[in-house]
Amino acid sequence: MTGLQTLAAAATTAAATPVLTYYDDATGERMDLMADALAGWAARVARLLREGCGLQPGDRAAVLLPPHWQTAAVLLGAWAAKVSVSFRLAATAGLAAVGLNEDEPFDAVFAARDRIDDWLDHVPAARHRFAVGAVPDGYRDLMAELEGYDATLPGYATLRAYDAASVDGTTYREWGGVAQALAERNGWKLGDRVLVDAAEHEHAVFWLLAPFAAGATVVLCANLDRARLAERVAAERVTRMYP
Repeated sequence: MTGLQTLAAAATTAAATPVLTYYDDATGERMDLMADALAGWAARVARLLREGCGLQPGDRAAVLLPPHWQTAAVLLGAWAAKVSVSFRLAATAGLAAVGLNEDEPFDAVFAARDRIDDWLDHVPAARHRFAVGAVPDGYRDLMAELEGYDATLPGYATLRAYDAASVDGTTYREWGGVAQALAERNGWKLGDRVLVDAAEHEHAVFWLLAPFAAGATVVLCANLDRARLAERVAAERVTRMYP
């Protein structure tokens, strides 16, 4: 199952329910994304990479971003463009290591300002550099760049299960299997609404792919205020808490 297929699975839930709701309790940010809205942002990212940057299937993008709705759009968009991504987080609880390959340059990088310094050896090698939030010298503002692109998924977004989804060679089929196994392990099902603490589950397979694979929707919480947790669960009609 590909990232876009997991989005389609999530879209089979009630049309009135956002597939991804994002909170940051430190800044007050809140964002609801319906399935078509998230697909639209992914389409813009795909078009930016293919039409704006000239990337081709098999090119590589480093994703140095925290769990966030924009990160979901970047990952799904890169996959729609058939670009392999490198997750920032490495080995986690039974997952094969997924990290940056030091021997090969990246064609594009998406970075948060506070994470760039950790990867200075890799970032200069990227031909195209985009920042989310504060924009350092040498980077372009991702959200500003996306404004000029169509929000309709392009025809080239159809993916093959055996293509590499991440730069370590893990295929879409393999990542789909991991996501499905995690969903089954947690007992998630179609229509569930899963609350995820971003600080505890940074890898996108936990907060994006696995819930979507089950047809669940996600309430992703950064800087989660535990004192407000019961209120959040009730307001968002959460049915499952990520363990």
